Amino acid sequence: MSAKPLSKPIVLSIVSVIGFVFLASLISRHALSHFDSAISGFLQGFEFPAITTVMKFLSFIGSPIPMVVLAAIVLLLLHRYYPKRAEVYLFVSVLSSTILSNWLLKHAFKRARPDLHQLVHETGYSFPSGHSMTAFSFYGILAFLLWHQSDRPSVRLAIILMSTIMIAGIGISRIYLGVHYPSDVIGSYFFSGFVLAVGIWFYQRYQERHYLRSKR
Repeated sequence: MSAKPLSKPIVLSIVSVIGFVFLASLISRHALSHFDSAISGFLQGFEFPAITTVMKFLSFIGSPIPMVVLAAIVLLLLHRYYPKRAEVYLFVSVLSSTILSNWLLKHAFKRARPDLHQLVHETGYSFPSGHSMTAFSFYGILAFLLWHQSDRPSVRLAIILMSTIMIAGIGISRIYLGVHYPSDVIGSYFFSGFVLAVGIWFYQRYQERHYLRSKR
């Protein structure tokens, strides 16, 4: 009997956690200083009042209060359109796991924030970026749920583009504003990818078991 192939979420979770561990080991050895300086310098080289305004807006969208408001709106819609509630549990579990993980990781690594060119003031530890982690999980799980609501390629492409723009935009804004290193943002994407993939795997397993029970 041949072994069952690994599902896409499991593969993604493995790749993500390996990427995070590798990146975290480099950060712990201070091996990314040149990389962080080069990317930060490149992005901050585009500094211009209009760009700064856009970046501050993107950063604001990814901050706790706006994210709570957006999450509450999504929860209300999920509660209305998904009566079986599995999608509600998926959304809540992914976001709550992301927020808790970010807090634990920040206090485990205790990496200081950049202090050379901050356009906004932030406190707390730097690695991984909370804004970027939350954005990745929020827009990632939202894209996953919306993807299954339409079979039209144009709609699915729009979903992917919008989620990618928001995730990348919020992450870039944190580097541009000087409150995070590029490796903070990359690490946050890796770990959120892990959380998101695990959540989707559990959701898909639940859906499969529910389908099999309904056929009995």
